[in-house]
Amino acid sequence: MTQPTMPSIDALKTHIKRALDLALENGATAAAASATCGTGLSVTVRMREVETLEYHRKQGLGVAVYFGQRKSSASTSDLGDEAIAETVRRACGLAQYAAEDDCAGLADPERLAKDIPDLDLYHPWEIEPHQAVELATECEAAALDSDERITNSEGANIGTGTGCSVYGNTNGFLEGFRDSQHSLSCAVLAEADGQMERDFEYSVSRMSDELESPEKIGREAAARAVARLSSVKLDTRNAPVLFPARLARGFFGHLIGAISGSSLYRKSTFVPDCLDTQILADFVTIDELPHLRAGLASSPFDDEGVETVDRRLVDGGVIRGYVLGSYYARKLGMQTTGNAGGIHNLVVADTGKSYTDLLSEMDRGLLVTELIGHGVNPVTGDYSRGAAGFWVENGEIRYPVSEITMAGNLKDMYRNIVGIGTDVDLRGGIRTGSVLLEEMTIAGS
Repeated sequence: MTQPTMPSIDALKTHIKRALDLALENGATAAAASATCGTGLSVTVRMREVETLEYHRKQGLGVAVYFGQRKSSASTSDLGDEAIAETVRRACGLAQYAAEDDCAGLADPERLAKDIPDLDLYHPWEIEPHQAVELATECEAAALDSDERITNSEGANIGTGTGCSVYGNTNGFLEGFRDSQHSLSCAVLAEADGQMERDFEYSVSRMSDELESPEKIGREAAARAVARLSSVKLDTRNAPVLFPARLARGFFGHLIGAISGSSLYRKSTFVPDCLDTQILADFVTIDELPHLRAGLASSPFDDEGVETVDRRLVDGGVIRGYVLGSYYARKLGMQTTGNAGGIHNLVVADTGKSYTDLLSEMDRGLLVTELIGHGVNPVTGDYSRGAAGFWVENGEIRYPVSEITMAGNLKDMYRNIVGIGTDVDLRGGIRTGSVLLEEMTIAGS
């Protein structure tokens, strides 16, 4: 699809500079503004018919103003001069109601990014709507036709989008970049002997030519759904658990939440004051690599314009750094880590064993393929979630299981990691292979 004309980076910079100048003219002592624009196409085909076909276009500008230690903000989706001026006036007017906060303010000028590398994030997909429909139809057909037990579908979806983001502040920072993201997914239902099971597969990338083929995604979605048929319940037991790479990402995500600024400052974390403390197994290493080319979480600077840099977050199981923006860094008496807005490509080092090796090492236990619910307490680390998967005997998958609950505590789970696989999943901001845990409680019938 031919991309429509959108504001350029230079145009967005002009809007931001105008907003910053107006903020100072209205009495602000400092200000920051961000502007975004983007376009996208989404197509869903269900049961071989087009269900949805959507084009979307978005743009907006947000401004934060500081009157000493008082902060307020406002935003608009209209990038016209009058709308921007009104937005700035609104933000300045609200500041009188804000409380004094000695940690409020822009990022320290010396921490702002000076050189902005090209991270190869922008690869628009010139796909026409009819071509997207054909690809989605092909993907779903591969699933529906692969096995007679595939009786229903939640559809195949193609999504493509490009965007542009610019950030500036009155400390002299004004930079931006373009990016893109494309995806293809399929979810189907299998049925046999009165039992129905659902599963899915997907692919996502900055570049459309790096997506998995529609046929492969459809067939994999069908195979995953069919494999879950004839599932049984387990009796309650303690056993090793293997998280495949697609779920292990979320497992490490709980740790990132626990060592983030807001959780640490509010002491709403199960690992308070954990800097230079061993939290994970002594072989676990996690790096943050913000400048990976075409990475899904790559960025040359964070949401405050602070330079992003490579760093080791976990070394030998020991926490070597927190995840901080400027505000909570000041609250904690520390420095920002360049993580305003989140993390940038966490890479969990493997232990040299394949997925098959980990299954063999587990010998007898649970391979979990689906987690249900949000039963994780971020304050205590208590972990209790519904699950489904496969029971493993002698290192081989024996039969599917469902309607079970996995329970433990994240502090124990992190310390009891046995191995991390080489089967790294690149489809998110946390890159990790499968993770084998020594033991969890599995509750069933």
